[in-house]
Order: sequence, then structure tokens, then C-alpha cells
Amino acid sequence: MSNDPLLQPYKLKNLTLRNRIIVTAHEPAYPEEGMPKERYRAYHVERAKGGVAMTMTAGSAAVSKDSPPVFNNLLVYKDEIVPWMKDLTDAVHEQGAAVMIQLTHLGRRTRWDKEFWLPVVAPSHHREAAHRAFPKKTEDWDIERIIKDYADAAERMKAAGMDGIELQAYGHLMDQFWSPLTNELDGPYGGSLDNRMRFTFDVLKEIRKRVGPDYIVGIRYTGDEMLEGGIGKEEGLQISRKLTESGLIDFLNVVRGHIDTDPGLTDVIPIQGMPNAPHLDFAGEVRAATSFPTFHAAKIPDVATARHAIAAGKVDLIGMTRAHMTDPHLVRKIMEKREEDIRPCVGANYCLDRIYQGGAAFCIHNAATGRELTMPQTIRKADRRRKVVIVGAGPAGLEAARVASERGHEVVVFELADKPGGQIRLTARSPRRREMISIIDWRMSQCEKHGVTFHFNTWAEAETVKAENPDVVIIATGGMPHTEILSSGNELVVSSWDIIAGDVKPGSNVLIFDDAGDHAALQAAEIIAITGAKVEIMTPDRSFAPEVMAMNLVPYMRSLQKEDVTFTVTYRIRSVEKDGNALIVTVGSDYGGVDKKRRVDQVVINHGTLPLDELYFDLKLESVNLGEISHAQLTGGEPQSVVRNPEGSFQLFRIGDAVAARNTHAAIYDGLRIAKDL
Repeated sequence: MSNDPLLQPYKLKNLTLRNRIIVTAHEPAYPEEGMPKERYRAYHVERAKGGVAMTMTAGSAAVSKDSPPVFNNLLVYKDEIVPWMKDLTDAVHEQGAAVMIQLTHLGRRTRWDKEFWLPVVAPSHHREAAHRAFPKKTEDWDIERIIKDYADAAERMKAAGMDGIELQAYGHLMDQFWSPLTNELDGPYGGSLDNRMRFTFDVLKEIRKRVGPDYIVGIRYTGDEMLEGGIGKEEGLQISRKLTESGLIDFLNVVRGHIDTDPGLTDVIPIQGMPNAPHLDFAGEVRAATSFPTFHAAKIPDVATARHAIAAGKVDLIGMTRAHMTDPHLVRKIMEKREEDIRPCVGANYCLDRIYQGGAAFCIHNAATGRELTMPQTIRKADRRRKVVIVGAGPAGLEAARVASERGHEVVVFELADKPGGQIRLTARSPRRREMISIIDWRMSQCEKHGVTFHFNTWAEAETVKAENPDVVIIATGGMPHTEILSSGNELVVSSWDIIAGDVKPGSNVLIFDDAGDHAALQAAEIIAITGAKVEIMTPDRSFAPEVMAMNLVPYMRSLQKEDVTFTVTYRIRSVEKDGNALIVTVGSDYGGVDKKRRVDQVVINHGTLPLDELYFDLKLESVNLGEISHAQLTGGEPQSVVRNPEGSFQLFRIGDAVAARNTHAAIYDGLRIAKDL
């Protein structure tokens, strides 16, 4: 038996959990037609294989038709979900982990123009800012119907063999009843705290009638909305005591804050640059006040923080949810005393931001997460050892090097710079985004562990590569900023990366033209704005920085608004000309009819990158495949077997921004799916 606090078993009612680390309920948006089919099952099974005590499925599984998911959630109001969930439950149990599900009615936290086009319901007509729907004020028959829907869903989940259920309160319908800010009903469901909690207890009583007293039922809720006029800490502790004293629930899963706005959501679920474990002490206060099984999760990215949470008695079970998206075998590595091999969560929040923008959750630097059916979380040895030469030590090149070396190949990497990392090393110069460098540091440590040879400060030419007698050559040289997009005056502008790298000093009156919509423009704007310069960010799009997405945008906005940065949408820079020490910028619009002038002293362009592909084309004619990649084999997870030049001496592949400007995840995915079959 280990004496590690994290590895101690825990008895929750009639369920014994093998350790203290859980994956809390979340919806990675992998369902198909609202069902947890093969992809969904594979995702949770992988984490069970990795040693987690319990994986909780389905953040916000919908119990009612008028709670339409705003992203791809499970639909537990359908009977057909039972066999699918039974398959998932059995598969997780086979790996020794427990599995639960989170049930909810979203109330106003959804939209009416989804699925059945039913009106959104809530205990008031107040709109939620994040989802914008004006709700219908609930009637008595709405309440009766929804109570039954909850109980029906709970009964289905018990029939599926799940170990328990969790009701989602915070921000959702239950919390909308609790909060004075969103409940304008008269009695019996409005007014006093007991009345505002009546709906929750009515739901719990009906669920208990269906599932019995022994089935595990818990609740995830906020103990403090941190909003003026809302549920404060003292009332939150009252709610906690009332829940635990009711005899109707078996655990509390507590958070702090509100999620009705993007900034509120980001404070509840913090991203990189924000403090780790910001609500852990509060969860500990709830546990101390109730002496009740208490769970918590909110930016617990590392083992040390999780270990402290358990050892200090803050909580009974600690959630490491995003950390398990990054490394599903986190617990197994703790057990095997290989914590240095854990792939670190860098808090980039690519996972959640993609969900809230209507996409599936992917980890920024684990491209196998969510693709377990086709991509490996554990790299297998190759049948024969080959010589692999990689040019470029950015995220794409390092991922290819890591995977190829784990396959057992001899790997040599050439890099022009004196250090690895490419754009990520520049990105990590921002104090708020310094966690990004762990993407590089982890790969370097894994490469060194597997014997990869690195040549830094080396300009690799065709002869340099061929002198290594490679079997495989991978070009991961990245790209250079693309700024020549104006009708005239291209020589007068600088790139966002010039500012980020410190190669160009910020001006005092700066116009940033962002035609890419990614992090680089906003990061450059922060660097310039903190000098006291006047800064305007202009984009031809109808919204700025669409590639940054909601939760990542929050800290940028807090910073840039503080510096009084101006944001201008739907305008485009046409040209720039010099006028003494100033620049005259001609501004137009894709919508037509606009001809404006700006007088500034610096113009910064953010328009993606152009591939550094000269070496690739120098090698192409001597390769077996002439650089061709079979898309059928690539997307099917099969080895590349294209032969277009039988006289060629090596396979040649190009990945990441050396192909086209994309993002970090795309670069790493390229590296993984090319190298995993070498």
C-alpha cells in the first residue's frame, strides 16, 4: 500500500473508489445523435485504463426537451440512451474505475432556436448574457413536468448500471431557483431561501422514489455566486447545510462564482495565467462546515496541488479533469513513480473554448485525446528501426521526434535557433502565457529520455540532411510572418511577431491590423499598450480575434481595456504611406463606400505566416513519395506507403506551419499522425 494521500481508497456510501483522483463531469461534445457511442466510450475508457478512481460523464446531460444542449450533449430524456450508457459503464468498470453522470435542466442557459424550438424556461424573464435567450417564466405545470423528467432520467441511468448521478445546479435551472437575482416567483418556489430551494428538494425526493435510498446521488453547485444581490458565502453555507441535512444526497461538489457571462465562467474555470486552485480553500470551508463528502475541481493542473488538497483535508476527492484530457494516464504514472513523465496541462483551454464555440474538445498538445479510436495515447514500438531526420524543433517537429523515438527509431533534429520551441517560445515570453513553454519542455525531456540527437544553431540544407542517410525526412520548419497584403506601403509595416519577439520597439501611436484573428495580434497589443502607447486594433471581421475564442479572450480584454485600447471591426487597411515621421493609413471596408485616413507612427500586421518550404522543395525530387501524403491513409490512421519515385532514397513529409498557417494543435496532430506509423 502506498502512503501517498492521492492513492488512498475512499468509501462513498456503498462504493469503494481506488484512489482520490476523479475526472469531474464535463461534455467533450463527442456524442452522436445525443448518444455516447464508440468515440465517447473510448475517451472515458482510456482514462479508466489510466488509473483514475472515477470518471464522470456528460456535463449537462439534458433531462428535458426544453433544455436543448447548446453544444453536443447527451440526451438522457431518450430511452435509447440506456444500452449505450450500459456499454460505456461496463467498459469503464472492466478497467477498475467507477462512472457517474451529471444530469441537468439548463433553464435559461440555452437557446430557444435549438432542436424543438421550445421556449426557454426560468423562474424569471431575465436573460442570461452568455446565451441571450429571454426565458418564459415557469408555471406550475412546467415545474411538475421537469421534476418528472429528472426522475425519469435518473431511473434510466440506474438501469444503465451507473454508479451514481450528479445534479448540476450552478448556473442552471436549480441555481436559477436558488439565486435572488434570477428567481422572481411568488411562493411556494420564490421568496425565502427554503422556498427557492423547494424545487431542488422536490426533484431529489422524486428521484429517491425511483432509485431508492442506496443509489448514490450528489450535486454540483456554487456556494457563493460572487455577485451583488446573488447567493453570498453565508447563504451558500446555509444551502450546503440544508442539502446535507436533507438525507437526500451523498456528496457535495462545490465551486465558487457564476457562469452567466464569459468573464464569470473564466473565473470559475480559470485558464493559463490565472491562479491555480483559486476555490480550493473555499471548498475546504464547505467541507469543514458540513462534515460531508466533498469534491472539487477548478484548475487543479498538477499533482502537487492535488496532493495538498487531499493531505490537508480540503476535500475528499479532487478533480483533475482538464489534466486528464492532457494525460489520461496521469494516475498510473503517479502509481509507477513516473510523475516526471506526466504530460502537463498548460491551461490553454483549447478544449473548453472549442466546446463553447460548437466544436469537439481537443487538448492543445495531446492530439490523441478525443481521437482514441484512431490515435494512440501510448506509442508502440516499430517492427524495425529506421533513421528519421527532422528539420525544425517547434511543436510539430518535437512531437514527430518524440513519437518516432518512442517507436524506437534513431532520430536526429536540426534547428536554426539556439533553443527549441519556435513560436511557442516567443508566446511564452508573455507572463500570462508562460505555461505554454511546458509544451516544449515536456517534449524535450521525452526526446532526451529516448535518445534524440539535437543540432541547434544549424542551418540545414539539402546536403546536410542527405549526409545523415535518412530513411525518413520530416520538414517542420514553420513559417515566416506574412505582411505583404497592402496595395502599397508593405515596406513600412511590421509584424505582430516582430513586436512579440522584441525585434521591433513599440511605437507611441499604433494601429494593429488583425486579419488572422489569433493570439498574436492581442499579445502584441498587450506588449505595446503597457508602454503607455495609444493602440487601436482593427479587423475586417464582424468580431475581433475569432480564433482566440471566449474564455481565452477574457484576460486579454481585462488587460487591454485597462490600457484603453480601441477595437474597430469591419474595416480594412488598404495602404500605408510615409509623411515625415508619421504614417498615413488608408482605411476601407469590405462592405464598400468607405475611404478613411489614420495618422499613426506604427502599423502592425497580423496575417498569419507563409511556409518556410525551400528545403522541402530542394529534397522533394529525391524522395520516394515526392513529398506526397495519402490523405486516405493519414485520416485512416494507416502507415504512408506512397511510392512515386522508386529510385528515391527516403520518405519526405512536411508538417505544421511549413505546410500552411494553422495552430499549435494542428502542428502537434501532424507530428503524431505522421510519426506514429513510421
